[in-house]
Amino acid sequence: MARLYADEQFPRKVSELLSSMGHNILTVQQAGNANLGIPDEEVLTFAVSENRAVLTINRFDFIRLHRLQSDHAGIIVCTDDVNRNQMAIRINEAISAEEPLTGKLIRVNRPSS
Repeated sequence: MARLYADEQFPRKVSELLSSMGHNILTVQQAGNANLGIPDEEVLTFAVSENRAVLTINRFDFIRLHRLQSDHAGIIVCTDDVNRNQMAIRINEAISAEEPLTGKLIRVNRPSS
């Protein structure tokens, strides 16, 4: 299972569901006050230092960061979904299909209505 770092805006419920699926999740909030409100570049730097893939709904900024720096443990960009269970399932499936995540940008999109 994957080692993940959920950024500040990532839905807590989805992090909990992914944890129950066996993923090792660290949230920005769990990492401590020094990580709250930091720029996205620093979020990625911290994730790299912890050998964790970033999990985010902040798609555009992290896609840009991936283009600038592909030496990371993975970046998973997601569209937000009010159906948290389905969101977690889609992320889990995407991770399982792509492991190892090193250097990869993985896009997990909400299905079109």
